[in-house]
Amino acid sequence: MKVLVVYNIEKNWDPSEINDARTSGRILYEALKKEGIKTFIEELSNPGLENILDKHAPEDTIVFNLCEALPGIPNSERKAAEIIQRKGFTYTGNIPDVIELSYDKQKTKELLISLGIRVPHGTLLSPDEAADWTLFPAIVKPSREHCSLTLTEKSVVFDTASLKEQIRLVNNELSQPAMVEDFIDGREFHVSVWNNGPPEILPLAEMDFSAFSKTSERLCTYESKFIPGSGHYEKIETLIPAPLDDRLYKKLEVKTLATWHGFGCLDYARFDFRLRDDKFYLLDINPNNDISFDTSFALAAEANNYSYGQMARRIVMMAAKRHPVFGEKTDPQT
Repeated sequence: MKVLVVYNIEKNWDPSEINDARTSGRILYEALKKEGIKTFIEELSNPGLENILDKHAPEDTIVFNLCEALPGIPNSERKAAEIIQRKGFTYTGNIPDVIELSYDKQKTKELLISLGIRVPHGTLLSPDEAADWTLFPAIVKPSREHCSLTLTEKSVVFDTASLKEQIRLVNNELSQPAMVEDFIDGREFHVSVWNNGPPEILPLAEMDFSAFSKTSERLCTYESKFIPGSGHYEKIETLIPAPLDDRLYKKLEVKTLATWHGFGCLDYARFDFRLRDDKFYLLDINPNNDISFDTSFALAAEANNYSYGQMARRIVMMAAKRHPVFGEKTDPQT
């Protein structure tokens, strides 16, 4: 069995973003090699994913899919998975329909409500409709993105004028509708889940905002994830395992597993919850979430006694169970 690690870069990224993507891909590649797996790595810098895949054979290869998009094509994470699937490869992570659904925040919200999962009250609003919104503080987010794009302290608004301004920002910068939600000012937990039968919840990660006094500061911004040296990057502490009593953990566990099954997740995903007034609100679902060595997912696996290589190997073995040749011979626990 061979593993092909594929990741993407965008030409308009700044040098640090490109370097981070390359470093993360290389670390995963090296980790799998150290686990004794014959591993190859390819960087996708143009939409021609087929050209990379044509150098390998589906019969003996598992694709470790780290593609967040086809370069130059916005919102194309689904298309990358579709191409890998169409070329006949078994691959890690979630199927195209699950990926696509996770990008549609309105449809995701409707599905979660139907599953009995509590979500923040919210809706899509245009600047002209902002006057109809009366629940403050509110948060303004893109309706079809991950990675906290456009999210800053200004995304948390306290009046109609600021609400209009942030809606326009999302509309203009990302050319998509804005989602306006009740801002849940409470503890935030990143719940990492993996395995398929049955799914397993890894140790909880809490995003600790105790360094911030202002309501608008207590959120995971784009800077907190990608800009070293920024206030949010440096001051938000990740607590693993999160300090949470058994009663609340049981509530969170039930909601998480119901979401995993109802959403149709495979292999791995991360669910972002907030706790307010003893109630959990699901903020976001991240199938094929970032599993770089320094993310909450990797740290949660480490807290469960998995080295980074062991974590990556186990994800490969989950996918290998679906391979027509390797499936019967593979133990996903190894």
